[in-house]
Amino acid sequence: MDQTHAASPLAGAVHDLATEVVLALRSGDHLATVCGAAGIDEENRTGIAAARVIGADLLLPSVLYGRHPHPGDVAVLDRAVREFPPKPDAPAATAWSHWHMISTLQRVARPAGETGATGAAGTTGATAPTGAYAEPDAAWLEQAPWQSFTHQLSVLAPLAVPAAPSAVQRAAATRAVDLSRGFVRAVRRRDWLQAAGAGRWLAAIGGEPATLGLERGLDFVELMGGLDPRVTLHIRAARLMAEARER
Repeated sequence: MDQTHAASPLAGAVHDLATEVVLALRSGDHLATVCGAAGIDEENRTGIAAARVIGADLLLPSVLYGRHPHPGDVAVLDRAVREFPPKPDAPAATAWSHWHMISTLQRVARPAGETGATGAAGTTGATAPTGAYAEPDAAWLEQAPWQSFTHQLSVLAPLAVPAAPSAVQRAAATRAVDLSRGFVRAVRRRDWLQAAGAGRWLAAIGGEPATLGLERGLDFVELMGGLDPRVTLHIRAARLMAEARER
């Protein structure tokens, strides 16, 4: 493990998981196990914490390619949901991330009546979380200044996928110009992770000004921030969604 992500075991695990997601996005190999390739299973406490950081993006290759995820990856995400629920006083972004993890697991669950575990995890024994978990409040996004709006949306970049309509996505769709301003500001501040997250949202919702030059901007962000695989993850997701919109 190189020094760029060796500051802590958790940082290293996050780096490795994000790297494996990027590799799966590039190859389109949705059946490969992201967690297994990173040496993480549902009994690995550090790995489970890293999965909580990555969030629903752990299953992003399957979501974007429209295929079933690997059972081991579902099991790890399922365990992360159960091990790290948001506290009552958790930030709104944490609650939204948790909601999105649960809704993603429920979308990949097997049809009712199928034998075995109810989740796509099959023989691993993991099941998609049951019971209603209502969308958290998103009214705070409507009046947020464009700077903090972009920051919060970049934290919630895993929600920027076509299959996950939500109040956050609807708020983003009405403020594409603000997100574009935030994207430019993040680039100027060399905040590559925030820029990548904002760019991913713009690719997902569209509506950015033509003068923004989003495609070239994403190339620049990846070039400058590509040592962080989370940056590359968002950029690759943005490109896949942009390509899908053009077809």
